[in-house]
Amino acid sequence: MKHILIVIVLFLLSCKQSDSDKEPISVIHETVVIKKELIVERKKSIPTATHFDYPVGKPNGKGYYNAQKFGENDHLGDDWNAVTGGDSDLGDPIYAIANGQVTFAKDIGSGWGKVIRISHKLPDSTYIESLYAHCDQILVSTDSIIKRGDQIGTIGTANGAYLAHLHFEIRDSLEMHIGGGYSETTEGYLNPTKFIKDHR
Repeated sequence: MKHILIVIVLFLLSCKQSDSDKEPISVIHETVVIKKELIVERKKSIPTATHFDYPVGKPNGKGYYNAQKFGENDHLGDDWNAVTGGDSDLGDPIYAIANGQVTFAKDIGSGWGKVIRISHKLPDSTYIESLYAHCDQILVSTDSIIKRGDQIGTIGTANGAYLAHLHFEIRDSLEMHIGGGYSETTEGYLNPTKFIKDHR
């Protein structure tokens, strides 16, 4: 009898429509959207980037290796680790790959941790974005103008989610969401190592 009473009460409660049931439920994803108007305004102040270096072991990546390359396991960037392994690179410097303007510098949690995004203007007046993720420290702020080789942060673990490394991406659009770091589709993403080698 006790069980029947519980079932009836649960049934009645499930049938009651609350105010929250009247509005659609939306799932909020942690994304970063840079408004188009802001992008247009920022483009006016982005310095031209004529040469590119590696984001670690400046300028040539000395002492580091690409542990997970672009396209490997649907990876949308390069994962840079110190050759000494483990967390030995925790706190090591991260450098801006070229002249540009910081458009985002913030801890977004989840699998990303602290993220820095920098817009770069190429000599042909096209734009790309470099993204540096899992940082331990961010040493720049949004709208900062930076030069190639400036230290912008330090290598981290995405707040303890991974062993220390730098997740590094280059995108050919300034309007992309933060994304997930992995996808079968690479539209909008450039092979970072190839791009840097082609633009030294």
